[in-house]
Amino acid sequence: MNNFVFQNPTKLIMGAGMIARLSKEIPHDAKVLITFGGGSVKKNGVYKQVIDALQGYEYYEFWGIESNPTVETLREAIALGKEKNVDFVLAVGGGSVLDGSKLISAAILSDKDAWDLVLDGHRISETLPLGTVLTLPATGSEMNNGAVISRKDTAEKYGFYSNYPKFSILDPEVTFTLPTYQIACGIADTFVHVVEQYLTTPGQSRVMDRWAEGILLTLIEIAPQIKANQKDYKLMSDFMLSATMALNGFISMGVTQDWATHMIGHEITALVGLTHGHTLAIILPGTMQVLRDQKADKLVQYAERVWDIHHGTIDQRIDKAIQKTEDFFRSLGLTTRLSEEKIGMDIIEEIKKRFEQRKAAFGEQENVTGDVAYEILKTVV
Repeated sequence: MNNFVFQNPTKLIMGAGMIARLSKEIPHDAKVLITFGGGSVKKNGVYKQVIDALQGYEYYEFWGIESNPTVETLREAIALGKEKNVDFVLAVGGGSVLDGSKLISAAILSDKDAWDLVLDGHRISETLPLGTVLTLPATGSEMNNGAVISRKDTAEKYGFYSNYPKFSILDPEVTFTLPTYQIACGIADTFVHVVEQYLTTPGQSRVMDRWAEGILLTLIEIAPQIKANQKDYKLMSDFMLSATMALNGFISMGVTQDWATHMIGHEITALVGLTHGHTLAIILPGTMQVLRDQKADKLVQYAERVWDIHHGTIDQRIDKAIQKTEDFFRSLGLTTRLSEEKIGMDIIEEIKKRFEQRKAAFGEQENVTGDVAYEILKTVV
């Protein structure tokens, strides 16, 4: 196990009716900027619960943070926050609203343009306190300090790091009315988050391996049951907690990480707008295939422990594991080929060019360059 320092200060508040606890978590003299996405929170009752909990507070609402939050939209929220002199940000929505709100909470206190903060590449430690009410499990943003921000006019998408949320409220009942496509993308996103931290270097940590495998097995078990009954409280509780645990730092302690699949996926989203979790479902099998030699030991472990594949040669077991992974994503209702989404060689060439221009080298061995990304993408055409 590698040396590490770990701290996660986010208070996780989970369960039905827990949105009412907002008044216990936000100081009563705070000036609150509440950030939202579209209008779904008004249809599922979340908006009313939030507003009821904040009776007596001074608060301002900002609506319209889109999927893959753009800096263009976030600048408007930042301007509102500065104008009203807010001192607390409350994000109500899915991962995109939470991600965008992390940048908002940092940029309100900064004289720099929000995009410059993103490009700076350093973690921003001076931010307004942020709380969240999660409505869509997927990104793990409710319990980590990362975000991904897009810029519309240049079709770019980059990571951004600031502070952890002070608290996050997870009520499984708010997921009962989510569209099935969003659920599918959320499960895929969670699955790949785990794989990015698991399918790397063998023998680093038995604890991290078993923890990661436990989340993967949970997702595989509950996915078809959720498809059959999305209003099952226990199932959606397991889904929400799996998504949180997949990317709150717990399963990455002391182990190497990959993230090449995510970096390639970000480019596809930036260029064509395909939902993030869906891009990962397409790319991961290609990453496994192209990097199968360097990941062979871990792929065999993955085949045995996650998919119960114990017979055949090493190559046969790896082939079966990759196919099982793709079959799992298709069982969610997601396509797993670029051509199915009408994404052609022009996009693949552009991604290769972008990787080369940035001298990108991702993966646990930092060997996923533009050429390797090109091969991964060609594998899943």
